[in-house]
Amino acid sequence: MPAWLEDWPVLAIYLFFLLGALARSQALHWLGRGVAAGVLRTRWSERLDHPRVHRATSTLERWGMPIVPAAFLTVGLQSAVFSATGLLRIGWLRFTLWSIPGALVWAALWGGVGTTLVAGAVAVARESPWALGAAVLALSSVAAVTVLIVRRARGSGRASGGRTGEVT
Repeated sequence: MPAWLEDWPVLAIYLFFLLGALARSQALHWLGRGVAAGVLRTRWSERLDHPRVHRATSTLERWGMPIVPAAFLTVGLQSAVFSATGLLRIGWLRFTLWSIPGALVWAALWGGVGTTLVAGAVAVARESPWALGAAVLALSSVAAVTVLIVRRARGSGRASGGRTGEVT
């Protein structure tokens, strides 16, 4: 656990991460809503015209709102999904209700395991950067193999008439 969190009670740590997750998801949702309404014609509108956001929009249109809580468990797609809900003008209450389960899980993961892993990685890097590099390489290899397996499975699913749907 990082030094700045060591004296905090567990509930306070959890609430800190929960409120952070909810605030971030809401901010990105409303940013997307502002761009969709034409109110934000700044660099934010340019940033949301990005392939990742287009992919998130397509994913939401295909799979529906269960993508919102699932997005809390992703890296790199999270911001795009929350922004896409705003671009699609999904209502605040609906978005918030779908966000809460994901934020609860995200706070538990980062408030406990995540911060401990990051602190551990920093400690390992101080002692042996080579050991940290080897661990990162091993985890990256596992992630790459997983992505290849999932893509191969998706490819065979599309060939047999993949699933389509609307935002629910």
